[in-house]
Amino acid sequence: MADAYKGLDSKQADSTTALNPLLGGINREELLGSVAMMLRRSATQPAATAKLAGKMTKENVEILLGRSERVPDPKDRRFKDPAWAHNPFYKRGLQMYLAMQDNLNDWVGDLKLGELEYARANFVMNMITDAIAPTNSLAGNPAARKRAIDSGGMSLVKGLKNAYDDLTKNGGMPSQVDKRPFEVGKNLATSKGSVVWKNEILELIQYEPLTEQVYEVPFLIIPPQINKFYASDLTPMVSVIQFLLASEMQPFIISWRNPTKEHAHWRLQDYVDSLVQAMEVIRKITGHDKVNVSGACSGGITTATLASTLAAAADDRINTMTFQVCVLNPQPDDSDIGQMASENSLEIARSMSKRQGILKGDDLARMFAWMRPNDLVWNYVVNNYLMGEDPPPYDVLYWNNDTTNLPAGLHSDYLDFALYQPFDNPGEVEIAGHMADLTKVDCDLFITAGLTDHITPWKACYRTTQLTGSKDVTFILSSSGHLQSLINPPGNPKAKFFQSKTIADTADEWLAGAEETAGSWWPTWAEWLKVRSGSLKNAPKSTGSKAFPALYDSPGRYVFDE
Repeated sequence: MADAYKGLDSKQADSTTALNPLLGGINREELLGSVAMMLRRSATQPAATAKLAGKMTKENVEILLGRSERVPDPKDRRFKDPAWAHNPFYKRGLQMYLAMQDNLNDWVGDLKLGELEYARANFVMNMITDAIAPTNSLAGNPAARKRAIDSGGMSLVKGLKNAYDDLTKNGGMPSQVDKRPFEVGKNLATSKGSVVWKNEILELIQYEPLTEQVYEVPFLIIPPQINKFYASDLTPMVSVIQFLLASEMQPFIISWRNPTKEHAHWRLQDYVDSLVQAMEVIRKITGHDKVNVSGACSGGITTATLASTLAAAADDRINTMTFQVCVLNPQPDDSDIGQMASENSLEIARSMSKRQGILKGDDLARMFAWMRPNDLVWNYVVNNYLMGEDPPPYDVLYWNNDTTNLPAGLHSDYLDFALYQPFDNPGEVEIAGHMADLTKVDCDLFITAGLTDHITPWKACYRTTQLTGSKDVTFILSSSGHLQSLINPPGNPKAKFFQSKTIADTADEWLAGAEETAGSWWPTWAEWLKVRSGSLKNAPKSTGSKAFPALYDSPGRYVFDE
């Protein structure tokens, strides 16, 4: 693969499909409406269009005369080939493209649109300018032209085959991963364990211990419903399950069923009720009344709702909670997604999923890809079609493309978190059959976020420190993005995180007092858990119990649902 297109796997690893409740508020009709609004404003504000034309003409003259000093962002991998700097034809073409991109963005700003319309119009304009980048065509991409010459045209033949395969097998989207080397249960999700209980919504997996002794308090991982559970057990070297087992914990994990249209009625309350039953099974198998619980991304929203539900019933079975890259009270200004969503668009999203019965995982993945088209669409167009390369065989990408659906009922409840902010208004909003109130939740908390996470921004994650009644709260800021913050095993020389002994009122105040620590945050988390997991005892000789015998081996059966 040419140097300009290396790193596709690491880019995608920080851009994995995940559920932000505001994401459902982005729809094609309203984006097209923003384009219409731009056109109307340009007609009623001819001065802005005249200004654009004047600037473009003046700058293009400077470019043609060789006087322009425009250069691409050093981080923009599209223009790494030396031809962009040294070939006069390509250099001037690049400068014209960069000038057009900047001037069109300025033009959108000069149209004096409202805040919501500006966010949408700017998003559409960026999509257009990204799409017409010279690197996206054979004629405008020097690296692709060289590859075609060097390969005697075979790179173009291979690219045509890749494009045909994507049109017929991948919904027309460029493939992001070579799936051939991977198989769940063979080289992914291989930690030994058993499904010890199931219902129509979930399977409960218990893992076999690796140590002679284990801590008394069991540990339950609650994954997002929009992804399959094995992000926690990709390969042994990066498996949080293996890490917890080596740390003498008793890990259990939920494997959610992939819903179809017949499950459209499943609501958040159904998921929470199933978790309460699963926790009861864990307590009976392990003989301990308490359970440590962890939830990531949208699984964290479910975990918080579970905790609120139990607290309302004065049920203290949750011993500690860990929230990972999770926003419990999403705000419009947290991200580009939020800035484009409105109450009306969220209601449109609710109606659409209700009509279809599910929010399809493939549709959500496509939506995510177009939120970051350079990294998640055009990079792969160039790599797969113009360069004739296969996409990378990368376990994270395989998992990310192994999508799942959301039932319409659950999707509707998640939209309510964006609309009504139940955790910001304790005791005032009904969610999952009770008046949500995290201030009644007083167990110890461990919260992690990613410094470069654009899906659940770290400052939004930090707000969770202020939502509960917990007096013992630890916040850890990893230096990575969304998924890379979670898959953070010891041994990575580039890993680091920030921590502080105190919890400040705001994220900025916390960061000002935080200290940088080299390495993974997992060992810090493990030590935090050990102090709160009771005494060591002899490890069980088998999974399950007499009352709840092992049903079949992990990774179970629901993980194979398509």
